[in-house]
Amino acid sequence: MAQDFYDRDPRQVGPDLLGKILVRREARTRLEARIVEVEAYLGADDPAAHAFSGRTERNSVLFGPPGRAYIYFIYGNHYCLNFSCLADGVPGGVLVRSLEPLQGIRAMALARHLEITGPRDLRLLTSGPGRLAEAFGITRLRDNGKDVTNPRSDLRVMEDGFRPVRVVTTARIGIRKAADLPLRYLIADSEFVSGTRRGNSADLNPLGLPT
Repeated sequence: MAQDFYDRDPRQVGPDLLGKILVRREARTRLEARIVEVEAYLGADDPAAHAFSGRTERNSVLFGPPGRAYIYFIYGNHYCLNFSCLADGVPGGVLVRSLEPLQGIRAMALARHLEITGPRDLRLLTSGPGRLAEAFGITRLRDNGKDVTNPRSDLRVMEDGFRPVRVVTTARIGIRKAADLPLRYLIADSEFVSGTRRGNSADLNPLGLPT
């Protein structure tokens, strides 16, 4: 997953991230989970984006270079993982909303203070931005600005050849501004998606704009 993958419109990067693997290396532990749900944020033209009001110390990672982890704190108790998109100096990003756990499940459960007793419990690990950040030990102090394309990084996005059979596009959830824009992308048959699966991708072009 080279830097040029992220050097594109978030409406292209978002659906292309579906099926990729988020990897955390920590000592002898390796966590892996498949990205199954994301949301695109368009920067200066998007009232819901953190970059809408201009560049600040807090949101500077969104302004590039591409392929950096942008971490913010929300509701006083949750971190959220985003990836910067577009060329250096141009704001844009993709929020990772949900993952499918693959490896290191016991470590994720410990981080989430959960007991896994069956398959249904797996969804509680990484379904939702706050949950996945906690499961992967993602914090602003630890990860903000981290290059997820660097092979030496302990937080990376990798590819294993998986391709979703069908991707659904819906409006973003959990926001009030520009809430009608079709900028949420999810793997249609994934059991690990947060919130509703209702949506329609048939009448959308690759940039997520009405045809």
